[in-house]
Amino acid sequence: MEPFKTITSRAVPLDRVNVDTDQIIPKQFLKRIERSGYGEFLFFDWRRTSAGDSDPDFVLNDPKYAGSKILIAGKNFACGSSREHAAWALSDYGFRAVIAPTFADIFFSNAGKNGIVLIRLSELQVALLIKRATETPDYQLTVSLLDQSVTDAFGFSASFEIDPFRKYCLTEGLDDIGLTLRHAAALDLFEAKHDEAEWLQPKLVS
Repeated sequence: MEPFKTITSRAVPLDRVNVDTDQIIPKQFLKRIERSGYGEFLFFDWRRTSAGDSDPDFVLNDPKYAGSKILIAGKNFACGSSREHAAWALSDYGFRAVIAPTFADIFFSNAGKNGIVLIRLSELQVALLIKRATETPDYQLTVSLLDQSVTDAFGFSASFEIDPFRKYCLTEGLDDIGLTLRHAAALDLFEAKHDEAEWLQPKLVS
């Protein structure tokens, strides 16, 4: 994973509650096993009209939010099925942080393992950020994982909680595989000794 320290980016206001994982990445796109290639299908049904054209009224299709790395959403974000593809799609699209009042538990775990920082703020704070991101041209937020803070240029400042182990993994860019590989030398030594163990050696029958 790419380490996360501090980012400053435009913020996308997704003013919807109970956004479920089938809306984040619809089921018909769950056929591939790689983590990449999902970004173009993020919020697929919302980004297109019934005729299949790009919907200009959907926020992700607004050019002013192009390249955004921060998503602001309503409560209970990523509820529904436990598909890890939802985190893959958000990450592949380019989002590094999601701000919401609450998140579904399984998604909360999946996101952290895929380099996405999830930030819980109060509903009032989220409502204010959504309003500013909607109405203020080129509105940007700064998310500092090191300081566990969210700030903007207009005086907004909020702190957020995060598990220390998750923070360590995100700042160091370590997913589950990366964590395991930190002990590669010790694992190799264990395997070598295990293979040489006397009880594993073939016995000669006289």
